[in-house]
Amino acid sequence: MEVTPLRKAARRGLADEAADRVREAIFAGHFRPGAPLREVELAASLEISRGSVREGISQLAREGLVRCGWHRPTTVVDVTAEDVDEVYSVRAALDRLAAVTARANATAADLDALDALVADLAKAVRINAPGPQLLALDIAFHDRVYAAAGNGRLTEAWHAVRSQVFLFQLQRVSLGHEHYRARVVDEHRELAELLRSGDRERLARLAEHHVESARESLLGRIRTG
Repeated sequence: MEVTPLRKAARRGLADEAADRVREAIFAGHFRPGAPLREVELAASLEISRGSVREGISQLAREGLVRCGWHRPTTVVDVTAEDVDEVYSVRAALDRLAAVTARANATAADLDALDALVADLAKAVRINAPGPQLLALDIAFHDRVYAAAGNGRLTEAWHAVRSQVFLFQLQRVSLGHEHYRARVVDEHRELAELLRSGDRERLARLAEHHVESARESLLGRIRTG
C-alpha cells in the first residue's frame, strides 16, 4: 500500500512560546499599535534563536496582530477606522449567533461561570484595575459564551478575530477609558442575565448593541485623536 507523503507533525516549541510571549506583551500595552518588533532584540530578550522568533512573528501576523514583509519593518498593526469597521462588523454577527446559541445550550456551570466573571469585572472596576486586566476579564467572558454555544466552527471564527478584538479594545481603553469602565459591568451583567432566562430576540439585539457601542466609541476616539 502506497503511503501518502506528509510533512511531520509539528510539536509545540519555541516558536509558539515566542508568539505567546510577544502577544502577551502587546496585550499588556508594552508594544503599542505601530510599534516596531525587532527580531534581534526579541531573540535576546527571550533567549531563543532568531528563527524561532521569526516563526512566532509569522503566527502573530496570521492572527492580524502584526504586519511584516520583505524589506519593511515588522510592526504591531495600527488601528485604523477601516480595520475597526471590518473587525467589529464580523464580531457583531458572531457574537449575536454565539449568544442565542449559548442561551439554548449553556449548562448551569457555564452560567455560573459567566456570573463569576461579571463579579470579577465589578471588583476590578471597583479597585480601579488597569485596562489590560479589565480587558482580559471581558474577553474571558466572551470566550465562555462561545464555549457554552458548543459550536466548534463558530468558536474557530471567533478565534480568527479574537486577537484583533483585544488589541482594538486596548486602544479604545488607552484613548479614553471612562466610557468603557462606566459600561462594562452593566453590559456584561445584562448579557449574563439574558443568557440565563431572558428573551431570545432581546438577547440577540443586546449582543449586537454591545459590539456596536464598542465600535462607535473607538471610532470616535480615533477620529478625534
